[in-house]
Amino acid sequence: MASANYDRNPDLSETAAGAWRNLLVAHSRLIRALDAELREKHNVTLGDFDVLVQLFETERGRLRMHDIAEAVVLSPSGLSRRVDRLERAGLVQRNRSKEDARNVEASLTPQGRRLFEKLRTTHRAGVNERFASKFTEAELSTLRELLSRLAEGHPLAR
Repeated sequence: MASANYDRNPDLSETAAGAWRNLLVAHSRLIRALDAELREKHNVTLGDFDVLVQLFETERGRLRMHDIAEAVVLSPSGLSRRVDRLERAGLVQRNRSKEDARNVEASLTPQGRRLFEKLRTTHRAGVNERFASKFTEAELSTLRELLSRLAEGHPLAR
């Protein structure tokens, strides 16, 4: 019943409503499949992988916890619990910032770097199979451009 009212909203065209629903369904399916694959093959969640990506890609080799939370869209407490688990697993270490001792920074351990390389291979293959292979290069270029409008200002947007 609620969706019938939603579909009759005069401020949202049928095309816009359909595009929105397809985006939500596609995102949900992709995230669930990629998460399941990482859990099955490596016993790591997609959320854990996201934190490891942030740490791997930083030029300094470490990031402030606040910056990681912003990049992965986690609350500071949610990120702290996740990093606690990664630290217990020997994948991440935390230290006080050398520049400002009030800040805590996280970095990958050598074990974390080795695991990340395996995770990245699995993740990229999954993204290619479930996403990129469904489009031509031209379509991917257009999609990247269109979605960049929604991602504008986010640290990951390119």
